[in-house]
Amino acid sequence: MGYPGKNTKQYSSPKRRFEKARIETERVLAINYGLRNKREIWRATEVLRKHRGGAREVLAMTSSMGETPKTVARRAELLGTLQRYGIVGATAGMDDILSLKVEDILERRLQTVVYRKGLARSMKQARQLITHGHIAIDGKRVSVPSYMVTVSEEANIAYYATSSFVDEANGERQRIMNQRA
Repeated sequence: MGYPGKNTKQYSSPKRRFEKARIETERVLAINYGLRNKREIWRATEVLRKHRGGAREVLAMTSSMGETPKTVARRAELLGTLQRYGIVGATAGMDDILSLKVEDILERRLQTVVYRKGLARSMKQARQLITHGHIAIDGKRVSVPSYMVTVSEEANIAYYATSSFVDEANGERQRIMNQRA
């Protein structure tokens, strides 16, 4: 165990640094989702890798030991987590987890949800509104664009109470509303 106050790396960089196809797909993802750098893509890939590895582990345990209480509990835990975040549906199975893509993870970030709800004109503006403290979940300010939004929290995303965007007469808020209309 290392020093508890020291942050550890949440991602692993690609093995082949200059692979043209990967670089191009990462560039498109970064543009489409308004990401700051490639590390955010790699972090989402790491989250996806963790969930897919868990699904493979459950399938391996099922094939070797059969349906034991441990495998059933692990499957329920994995599916429950992904359903809580809205990444898979209620009737999903292990095959659905194995077929997930990075885009499925990126769609559940606060930055993307704010843009999709119409609280910002673009992904970049959504990121800016979040980092500047204009966005709240359940009335609590959240300033992390990569925050993973659960399905229950999604309906409670709004402008922060003391934000200038609460006022309907705000010029930028009117531009956002006009663009969505």
